[in-house]
Amino acid sequence: MSSLAQARRIVVKIGSALLVEKAEPRVAWLDSVAADIAALRARGVEVVVVSSGAVALARGTLGLTRKVLRLEEKQAAAAVGQIRLAGAWEQALSAHGLRSAQLLLTLEDSEDRRRYLNARATLATLAELGCVPVINENDTVATAEIRFGDNDRLAARVAEMISADALVLLSDIDGLYTADPRKDPTAAHLPVVDRLTDEIMAMGGDPPPGYSSGGMRTKLIAARIATDAGCAMAIALGHAPHPLARLEAGERCTWFLASPEGRKARKRWIGGSLQPHGVLTVDAGAARALLRGGSLLPAGVRGVAGDFSRGDAISVRDEAGRELARGLSAYDAADAERIAGHRSAEIEALLGWRGRDELIHRDDLVLASDQ
Repeated sequence: MSSLAQARRIVVKIGSALLVEKAEPRVAWLDSVAADIAALRARGVEVVVVSSGAVALARGTLGLTRKVLRLEEKQAAAAVGQIRLAGAWEQALSAHGLRSAQLLLTLEDSEDRRRYLNARATLATLAELGCVPVINENDTVATAEIRFGDNDRLAARVAEMISADALVLLSDIDGLYTADPRKDPTAAHLPVVDRLTDEIMAMGGDPPPGYSSGGMRTKLIAARIATDAGCAMAIALGHAPHPLARLEAGERCTWFLASPEGRKARKRWIGGSLQPHGVLTVDAGAARALLRGGSLLPAGVRGVAGDFSRGDAISVRDEAGRELARGLSAYDAADAERIAGHRSAEIEALLGWRGRDELIHRDDLVLASDQ
């Protein structure tokens, strides 16, 4: 895919330099981005925003004008600026009839399996409710050792988490060049990159000095994460109004094509690389639903065996003992046993809290015939 027109789920990353000018939000520009998002949402496209800007919005207020801040200074600035950043997005999106939501993530949220599942479930629910999530790194609590360090990589991890079709990194450059065009007049623009070779990665160079922690190098790292997950990525100019509409209209950019094996790799990991921690036995109706590509609902479960936790791999078998599928459980064994055989609407009464409707969501399930 090399066009937003084909995407049904998009992650848009916006850096501080685009969103903030002289320690204030670029209100008119932000309104134009919200209008672009509203146009995408109107045709059924899910949009998630990864937005920098919290620290930049607080620097002036706190008198932190040095280019490099100590970790604790950055954490304090993030705590102050995040309120302004969320408010700016809420104002811009609500003006176009959109509800916004704020999520703050750390690297551990993408690497710990249960926290990963929690974050993904929250994002899926927000999408169902018609909200536009606005995500930033949780700089107020993240230490140097557990930070993403830049929102390019955070955006790529979010795209991977929600199985996005496209990731758009809005930048101050219209894509990847064979060399830095500011230094080399012979540098050639690359409209499409179909594979991230070592030669392509070397074109990233070093990150620029100043407030930004990104640069082309981190964008190429993000491209590798996203494309390996089956998500296409674009680097596009972002400073002018309506950058997403411009990109969709064909404005020059660089598209990094998704690896055709990206989504299949995760399915192979679930189906063949994980040792099941338990077994769910299902009735004939649930078996037919799984074979049609559906999720596993608790109503169709006739038996629960094993000691497993939320996020563990489990085997799904029919009543004759034949393995139908493997997947990642949305509940631990004790809770799965309590809700087995019951409708999803009864989960809250049975457990005292409302979890997911599915015991295994179809995105976390692979059929035995596909293994």
